[in-house]
Amino acid sequence: MIETFANRYTYVLVAALIAIGLYILIASPNMVKKVIGLSIFQTAIFLFFITAAFVEGGSSPVIDGDGLYASPLPQVIVLTAIVVGVALTAVALSLIVRIYSEYGTLDEETLREVRADE
Repeated sequence: MIETFANRYTYVLVAALIAIGLYILIASPNMVKKVIGLSIFQTAIFLFFITAAFVEGGSSPVIDGDGLYASPLPQVIVLTAIVVGVALTAVALSLIVRIYSEYGTLDEETLREVRADE
């Protein structure tokens, strides 16, 4: 069993990053920390896609000849997801700046109380 983890250590890292990201999303009342947790979670998913697409001894599918080839599709999907993730993070942080300038707080519970009083 230890040998399996030694060969598949990236899956253990993915599981740890997913757990950390979800914990930050759920446990933290601060909105900036929630965005950081979402970013960690996204990074774990990207790492999972790249790890799952790895082919031992695989080469680029552009070269002619016989052999084992790795699909470039997961890499393309991850690159697209990275761009979308950066855009999502930028929009979320800009909304957080706007919320802070309007209400003066980043705490989720305090924001709910302020909104309920209006």
